[in-house]
Amino acid sequence: MASSNHVTPTNCSWWPISAMDGDGKITDGEESEEPTAEPKPFNKDRLVLYHWTQSFTSQKVRLVINEKGLVCEERDVSLPLQEHKEPWFMRLNLGEEVPVFLHGDIIISDYNQIIDYLEKNFLGDTVTQLIPGADSPLHDRVQQYRQLLDGLPMDAYTHGCILHPELTTDSMIPKYATAEIRRHLANAATELMKLDHEEPQLTEPYLSKQKKLMAKVLDHDNVNYLKKILGELAMVLDQVEAELEKRKLEYQGQKCELWLCGPEFTLADICLGALLHRLKFLGLSKKYWEDGSRPNLQSFFVRVQKRYAFRKVLGDIHTTLLSAVLPNAFRMVKKKPPSFFGASFLMGSLGGMGYFAYWYLKKKYM
Repeated sequence: MASSNHVTPTNCSWWPISAMDGDGKITDGEESEEPTAEPKPFNKDRLVLYHWTQSFTSQKVRLVINEKGLVCEERDVSLPLQEHKEPWFMRLNLGEEVPVFLHGDIIISDYNQIIDYLEKNFLGDTVTQLIPGADSPLHDRVQQYRQLLDGLPMDAYTHGCILHPELTTDSMIPKYATAEIRRHLANAATELMKLDHEEPQLTEPYLSKQKKLMAKVLDHDNVNYLKKILGELAMVLDQVEAELEKRKLEYQGQKCELWLCGPEFTLADICLGALLHRLKFLGLSKKYWEDGSRPNLQSFFVRVQKRYAFRKVLGDIHTTLLSAVLPNAFRMVKKKPPSFFGASFLMGSLGGMGYFAYWYLKKKYM
């Protein structure tokens, strides 16, 4: 089977779609005892995205898809439930990373290449172009800020701020997450070795993942390293603030909505909006713009959150954690159901907690 890392033309109708049940849920790869429904005919124009809702790169791809107005089936691959380490997903993407995008016979597992593919292959009067053409004076500017913002070490910010909450202010991540992520990272290496024995044909990718995991733990748990990269982040945001100020002067007196590179909303704005959303969630917004030090950045964040695609993909910032936890809890119960009474009680409790949490947050923040 051809590798699907990056772009690989291969007939993929045999695996990704058939790996889902009728409700679009991921199965465990076990044969069902009940008769299966007639499979849907393979559609060469069908778009499918494997992602996780809280994956930063997945969020950017989903924002691009929604800003372009494309119809795409989304398949959630839960990282907390370690579905990205399951053999069925590793056969789809040996790198065990989300997102993975499918279009007909094409499988793409590099998120930047997914975005480039969408921009190149989906054009027309009704489809938004997020990267100006090469002949546009804005093309180079958009690509410049895309590369600058994509180069930021988001994994390190995320893991580092969870492991060292003392460096954040009003983080939306609960305190117990620090101990939980340490436990999760410690168990992950053991789990990888276990799966390595169960699936010997996938030995190389499993061991590769283990080495990468251990390297991340060492780097992201280093408070001095975290302080260093947060200082570098401040310099990048200074550059963005200055660029936004240039747009105000450049289009002064003109009635148009201004974004990072000009009056048109582009991929650079998606990258910046997703970044600010993540920093807000981690408890870094007061440090970088809500203290009044970068007013243009603050204004940008307020405006970008009002866009339909951002509200659909990212939702309200205060319910981000809730939206990540509850679906995983329900799926875990479905995947490994306890007794009837226990399952009914747990499902009812989760539903009740979700309902009251939603109304509490809505009353407090909305």
